[in-house]
Amino acid sequence: MRIKFCLPAAVLTAICSFIPALSETLSIDPARSVMTIRVLRSGLFSAFAHNHEIEARGLEGQVRTADNPSVALRLETRRIKVLDPKMSPDDRAEVQQTMEGPKVLDIKRFPEIRFQSASARQKGAGKWEVSGNLTLHGQTRPVTLEVIEKAGRYTGQVSVLQRDFGIEPVSLFGGTVKVKNEVTIEFDIQTTGSQPVTSAEVGRAQ
Repeated sequence: MRIKFCLPAAVLTAICSFIPALSETLSIDPARSVMTIRVLRSGLFSAFAHNHEIEARGLEGQVRTADNPSVALRLETRRIKVLDPKMSPDDRAEVQQTMEGPKVLDIKRFPEIRFQSASARQKGAGKWEVSGNLTLHGQTRPVTLEVIEKAGRYTGQVSVLQRDFGIEPVSLFGGTVKVKNEVTIEFDIQTTGSQPVTSAEVGRAQ
């Protein structure tokens, strides 16, 4: 004797809609995502110089939500640009050239920066601790990010040491101004299809 089990259509629909949610993968929106790098200065005349503010757009990758969350990021180093609006155009161009050259990013040899998460631990509502591997200048090192999530927008920062990635902090303007070993990387990542979220709204979530 065969026994048939028939599930109502509504139940089947609910099950089918639930399964994709467990492994939803969202693409990062390159047009709305930005990474900011803050480089502090040291040296005899550092008090009279401006700290570098460097920005990169065009971040690509995926964010996996729900079960086993993860993130993968990729950035072309040629997209990293020196802002420093208080600097003269000539000085800004010199800093940009130095940053792209063999002493720092060496963009011809190392055209990409990558991050791949290894684990993600939720610390509260919308708050995550994400650990993974950062590949920069051809070297891969473990880093841990503190991440705030709100409506598909992920913000946070991490500090890294240049020497850990084989980069020797450079001197500028005849050696009178030096760059510190530690740099801070801030990120503001939004996924495709997410609703725009203002910085004020992100601040209220922290």
